[in-house]
Amino acid sequence: MSGRCNPQDKKVLLKIKKALGNPYLLASWDPKTACCDWYCLECHPDTHRVISLTMFTDDKLTGQIPADVGDLPHLETLLFRHLPNLHGTIPPTVTKLKNLKTLWLPLHTPKLEALYLDRNKLTGSIPESFGRFPGRNLYSFILSHNKLSGTIPASLADMDLNTVDLSRNMLQGDPSVLFGKNKTTFYIDLSRNMFQFDLSKLQFPKSLARLDLNHNKITGSIPARLTELELQFLNVSYNRLCGKIPVGGRLQSFDYSTFFHNRCLCGAPLDGCK
Repeated sequence: MSGRCNPQDKKVLLKIKKALGNPYLLASWDPKTACCDWYCLECHPDTHRVISLTMFTDDKLTGQIPADVGDLPHLETLLFRHLPNLHGTIPPTVTKLKNLKTLWLPLHTPKLEALYLDRNKLTGSIPESFGRFPGRNLYSFILSHNKLSGTIPASLADMDLNTVDLSRNMLQGDPSVLFGKNKTTFYIDLSRNMFQFDLSKLQFPKSLARLDLNHNKITGSIPARLTELELQFLNVSYNRLCGKIPVGGRLQSFDYSTFFHNRCLCGAPLDGCK
């Protein structure tokens, strides 16, 4: 591989070096040498195109993630880690990297208000670290339409989120850490997963207005506590619920599709209990 280097990749890499202020970390990036010999990157053994760019552990590297990273079309791994003086936003040009398999970027976490990772092909479990963002400013937590599995990390019990959408994944277990009578959550969508828990044991935030739990494996009965909420939307269909639907609040304002396809629910708006 020595002596090989794609001219276009080399041009882009030198732009990245300049944008980062020519840091010592990239001292090997000499335009007179072949870029596949440079530190912090890896080239494909056959095509000699840059496939990996990794920068980490350098407190002297400053600036923003250069937009030029999006001009390395064969990049499979992009990693910026332990770079405390890196700031700014994640460049939109990252979306141009169609071959990207691994992306590791710093979050400017003390001020993080929303996390949108929906409609991808993300696998694995939700990290415990997602419940430990400093600053506790996270407002929206959206991971829907992925292929996530495992259980909800216990650390999320400490987060007071306004909006939670984990729908259309393969998550399991008990998500009760997302609920709590002292939280201020407005919207929770856990639909189309494999959650299995007793609905009657949940403690609901008084602020909860939209709750979607359809297509899971939820057992128990519908708790009377739901009648105390100003619900704008509710769906508990396609579960394993039993018992009489409590009367009161807004529960009878929803049609039968909110409650149907359960094990043995009864009462308005479903058929009467026998």
